[in-house]
Amino acid sequence: MKLTALFFILAATVYAQTTPTVDLKNLRTAKGDALSSPELPKLKLKFKKPFKYVGGHTFILYEVARAEQHFYVDADKDGNVSRLYWVQYEGYLPSNTHTYDYSKSKQVKIGGLDFAADSSPRKYDPADARPNSDRAKAIDLLTSKGFKIASGDVMTQRLVNMTTPDNRNELMIIYLEVLTPTGFTAADLNTGGKAADKWPEVSAGLLDRAMKGIEIVR
Repeated sequence: MKLTALFFILAATVYAQTTPTVDLKNLRTAKGDALSSPELPKLKLKFKKPFKYVGGHTFILYEVARAEQHFYVDADKDGNVSRLYWVQYEGYLPSNTHTYDYSKSKQVKIGGLDFAADSSPRKYDPADARPNSDRAKAIDLLTSKGFKIASGDVMTQRLVNMTTPDNRNELMIIYLEVLTPTGFTAADLNTGGKAADKWPEVSAGLLDRAMKGIEIVR
């Protein structure tokens, strides 16, 4: 028993000495319609009206990455969100060798930067979020601020920029719209749905609006 206890004490000591301290203060600052980042990458994101900044936070994601989230929403007076921008600065910790890979995604340029782009129609149910996932963290923050997505059927456009050559740090922007104005559900637009043939046109419009709603200032 004594040897076992000693082993765990030594193991805990080594872990504490080799695990780097991670700063969980937000590095990015929001002022009005602009979100400024001092690094990874150094730039300013400006959001068009009527999007409004509602908050941000930083956390360790799955014990492997530092993630910093910020949100701009288009919502009614009751907090029902019809559109939003979810901005996430993410980077793997020094304790691992993971890398991001978006080589199979479509590529687009925004403000002179390369972004991997992919989109999808989906059912939205907060209860389905994986515990401690970045999605769960996003839902928690929005809920704490009095906001909720206005429909259970949404479509999302993800845009990802690799901020370092080693592909270990990324800037991810997710643009979300409720599907209500289209008259379709996520099931309608997904593969095998009654309006699946409409998705290329719908998704093209989604990408266009996602890109036009933000401006990158470098």
